[in-house]
Amino acid sequence: MADHVFQKCINAQCAATFSVDETRTACPSCGNLLDVCYDWEKLPIPQNLSYFEKYWSERNIPQRFSGVWRFQEMLPFTDLEKCVTIGEGQTLLQNAPCVAKYVGMKPDKLFLQYEGMNPSGSFKDNGMVAAITHAKLMGATAAACASTGNTSASLALYCGYTRLMKAIIFIGSGKIAYGKLSQALDYGAKTIQIFGDFDDAMNRVREVSQKLGLYLVNSVNPFRLEGQKTIMYRILEALNWEVPDWIVVPGGNLGNSSAFGKAFFELKMLGLIKRIPRLAVINAHGANTLFQLYEKEGVRWNEGRPDRAKIQAFFEQMNRENRRASTLASAIEINRPVNLEKCLRALSWCDGVVREVDDQEIVDAKSQIGANGLGCEPASAASVAGAKKLREEGIISPAERVVCILTGHQLKDPVTTVAYHSADATKFQETLGCRGVYRADFANSPLPVENDLEKIIAAIQE
Repeated sequence: MADHVFQKCINAQCAATFSVDETRTACPSCGNLLDVCYDWEKLPIPQNLSYFEKYWSERNIPQRFSGVWRFQEMLPFTDLEKCVTIGEGQTLLQNAPCVAKYVGMKPDKLFLQYEGMNPSGSFKDNGMVAAITHAKLMGATAAACASTGNTSASLALYCGYTRLMKAIIFIGSGKIAYGKLSQALDYGAKTIQIFGDFDDAMNRVREVSQKLGLYLVNSVNPFRLEGQKTIMYRILEALNWEVPDWIVVPGGNLGNSSAFGKAFFELKMLGLIKRIPRLAVINAHGANTLFQLYEKEGVRWNEGRPDRAKIQAFFEQMNRENRRASTLASAIEINRPVNLEKCLRALSWCDGVVREVDDQEIVDAKSQIGANGLGCEPASAASVAGAKKLREEGIISPAERVVCILTGHQLKDPVTTVAYHSADATKFQETLGCRGVYRADFANSPLPVENDLEKIIAAIQE
């Protein structure tokens, strides 16, 4: 590949570099994560972001139709014609005045970035298309992932549609939404269910991938995160290239937050934006590792030298207590986020904050998002619940422009939606198998009415 791109260890005490012709998910010297880096001086850099508008007239070219490869100059690890695409990234940024009222914002200041419009129904397609493109360049014949659902659906879709390689998926025996599992099964992936949770599945898929030479597409793969940067480019595009004040994103494996920070850091470094927005990462209370380490323990990026001893001690205590993640927001039900250090870096670049929200706050926020016309899965709603909490704390002001990321479509997990709107607290709790969620304050319950014309009319007119 071209000499303008390479992989680099994020550990400042190591900083080893590797060719992009190598398939790596960790530095062999120190075991830390890798970045895809560019020698921007050897690349044609757009003078301004409006440069990308010209590609709207080239939508007959599949790669320019893609909401990822339309910005290929910002992730130039290969030539445009070699990029895989199935039309990902045709997503929507919607002003949401009703949700703004719920959060406590001015009506024109809250926006929802709806990644559920992607082909597999989640944000994962942005990163998966970049990873599959690199896998194709590497001559991979099989790709693997561990998943709570969305990654597996995306990998299975790309492998099934392109026929470039076989998909092998590891899932745990804990909660996985049937909407997501059905996709992996329907798209032809080989699905391995092991006894354990996502963290267990992640450990095993890394071992198996190394032993069998499988191309690993989880977000430890640095090319995955290159694709996920483009979510931020599309937000800027929708805002007429103006930078918002806040980006609020759910925090699970922390790939999105890591990618978003890298996107804005690069844009600022290249002079394409004048300022970087603040970043808020929102954990579920039942899977709040980042919140505990960042807000309670004070762990920071520290210019590539985070307190790894403190991080390790936290995980060792978690192991001793056998703590497992537990939240109905299955997509972020992760206790050992693989992108922890990259997220710490993003929080440093973006003057970020971390908050946790409980399941009650998540499902209430989800109901308000749905009432605004965008159905999302529970994990997505953590962003709105987090924005509401930050507004109540006075961290976000009502006049700031805030973008909340909705990571996945409502039909990824319809059981939660139906259970919530049943307005039966006991049924809600039993159906979801969750603890601590007892209310459905915004339930829109179906009305049972006798099959009688006058009674039906009366019910409608109530």
